[in-house]
Amino acid sequence: MSMINAALVESFDEPPHVRSVPAPAPAPGQEVVDVLAVGVHPATRGIAAGKHYTSPTSLPALAGADAVVRRADGSLGYVMLMGAGTLAEHIAVDPAAVIPVPDGADPAVLVATMNPALSSWGALRTRVPFQTGQSVLVHGATGNAGSMAVKVARHLGAGHVVAAGRNRSRLDELTTQGADQIVQLTPDQDATAAALARAAAEVDVVLDYVWGPPTELAMRAVLGARTQHTRVLDWVQIGGTGGDAITLSGHALRSNAFRILGSGFGAVDTEVMLREFTELVAAIAAGAMAVRPHPFPLDQVEAAWAHQDAPGERTVILL
Repeated sequence: MSMINAALVESFDEPPHVRSVPAPAPAPGQEVVDVLAVGVHPATRGIAAGKHYTSPTSLPALAGADAVVRRADGSLGYVMLMGAGTLAEHIAVDPAAVIPVPDGADPAVLVATMNPALSSWGALRTRVPFQTGQSVLVHGATGNAGSMAVKVARHLGAGHVVAAGRNRSRLDELTTQGADQIVQLTPDQDATAAALARAAAEVDVVLDYVWGPPTELAMRAVLGARTQHTRVLDWVQIGGTGGDAITLSGHALRSNAFRILGSGFGAVDTEVMLREFTELVAAIAAGAMAVRPHPFPLDQVEAAWAHQDAPGERTVILL
């Protein structure tokens, strides 16, 4: 029996470990591909820790959620197999799920960038009627996904981008990466609310990576300062670093053209997401946006799992 190296989740309380496992036997209609690079994203770690809705129900299970792969004809592709696992030398995939990757693209950069960029790309392309020239507030802009959202919004044609976050130095960097205005989120709620009101009262879309009490504050500030209450404001919940729930006054909904919606894999049809994957892969390959990869070899998967990414960086395992 042919054997390959793979990273297996054997316990939700430990990082994956490299093991020798049987080579994949493709089911009818599948093909076997070589894995070149796998991203270690927050969702990837959450899946391996049993904390994600796609976490395996039985162990051991293959780690990894996405990958850049090489097909039998030598072409590159990108796959996202939430819950199926990608962190092995070879995996079996459905050819229809392989997104073509342009020649010359860097697998490490692509796999480092796709996951952080996908949340904002998917939100603006599939969840709201975003139009060129509209304004966007990124609430929680100093994490990797939030920082990428600033770049994505600008790339997709936003006329004005406001970046709000806690890390002042990271906010300052974003002024050279697409942000027109910045708002520092501080423990001083009155000062934070006033700054949000000044900068974001008339935005069209909010991409929210925070939620919880900070979002309650931001909603009150933005809605209270709005001069055109009939102008539609789409508030898109993407992340929850500030909490999983909010309390919202019904008055806020009745007195504004205010829509709240979420954006994630359960909110968008699979065929639509595959189409958006294709366009995002092409944009990243063309150099429109990038996250700096921090590479580890497969035999250092435990160290990769423990590594704390710096701003603008993403851990990547190269095979």
